Amino acid sequence: MASKQKLGTTTILLAFMLVSLRLAATSSAGAQDIPAPPETRLLASNDLNSGADPVWGATDETTVADPPAQTTGGNTSKASSEDDQWHINVSPYLWFPAMYGTVGFPNRDLHVHASAGDLLSHFRFGLMGTVEFRRKWLVLPLDMIWVRLGDDHPVPLEAGVTTANIKVQEFILTPEVGIRFLDQERFKIDFVTGFRYWHLGNSLAFNPSILGLSFSNSLNWVDPLIGGHIQAALSPKVVANIIGDVGGWGTGSLIDYQVGGVLGYKIKPKWTLQAGYRYMRVAYRSGLFLYNVHNPGVLFGVTWNAR
Repeated sequence: MASKQKLGTTTILLAFMLVSLRLAATSSAGAQDIPAPPETRLLASNDLNSGADPVWGATDETTVADPPAQTTGGNTSKASSEDDQWHINVSPYLWFPAMYGTVGFPNRDLHVHASAGDLLSHFRFGLMGTVEFRRKWLVLPLDMIWVRLGDDHPVPLEAGVTTANIKVQEFILTPEVGIRFLDQERFKIDFVTGFRYWHLGNSLAFNPSILGLSFSNSLNWVDPLIGGHIQAALSPKVVANIIGDVGGWGTGSLIDYQVGGVLGYKIKPKWTLQAGYRYMRVAYRSGLFLYNVHNPGVLFGVTWNAR
């Protein structure tokens, strides 16, 4: 039984040798503007830069009647000043995906099913995060995932070989550019387009080996994307975010898409805690190699509104 379990683990890890897990309009302004709620991309909070919480149920009535020309000019100046500001948000996060699907090699397909715990047990190093820049109606999100997996697996003593060292790494970079075509106090919608760059690398080394046996390989491809982000404030401190994109269409992969939902809670004017769920799917074929996998999992993060 133990040997079968080791063989199963080895099969999954060898499958990972050529793959890896999945591894992220102008502002409304008036005489009494209400600070906007946080926003994620996948984890980002664009508009909680003010120390004041949104004033729910407030009206736009003024108590001092200014001359029409002065009031209009003052509002325009204030809106222009706010619109000219760059907003920068930094959002490190942790995503814990499972992995299931099919990895195809010449003359053989391997069906892979690994839980988040299985992948975490082979985790060696990783960085995940989103940075977003926004000015007026322009949004520039950038999402990155870099993960390394590894394992040292004993093998039968043959020709001086005692251990097989397996390393797998996955790097996913998603730069996008978009417009905010709906910008209300409690509801915002962005349209984005961009691309997702995939790098899957692996190495296998036998130690010690008098023959110096070692192998390595990597795959790289790029998928164009279109997508959208929706943000809805549920309370002065709680905001719900939905994100999604789709691409590939045979240019890189056959299909490449993700959907996700995140809830954020503002603990300080510039800090927001976030938790949610992300699902990613990619189907890539190159020659005789097939990488058709699903990565669903929960995520946790924090957003710092730098400015």
